[in-house]
Amino acid sequence: MPVRFCELCEKEVISVRDCRKLGNVYDLEFDACSGCICKLIVREHSGLLGFLCCGEETTVPYSKIKQIGSDIILVDL
Repeated sequence: MPVRFCELCEKEVISVRDCRKLGNVYDLEFDACSGCICKLIVREHSGLLGFLCCGEETTVPYSKIKQIGSDIILVDL
């Protein structure tokens, strides 16, 4: 099932190792030759309602994505 980038950005990224919320998809890196996604760039949000200040940025290799659900992305980090 295809997923649009704007839909990915709405999903919360959670580590399956410690159930920690890493943030939301902010950007992605892909291979220009193959067109395949290499990494997701996840940015933690902090501040009022989680939208005012951008916190730590985490890079998630595509191989570490375990499942993309309807409202969350599970990763093995």
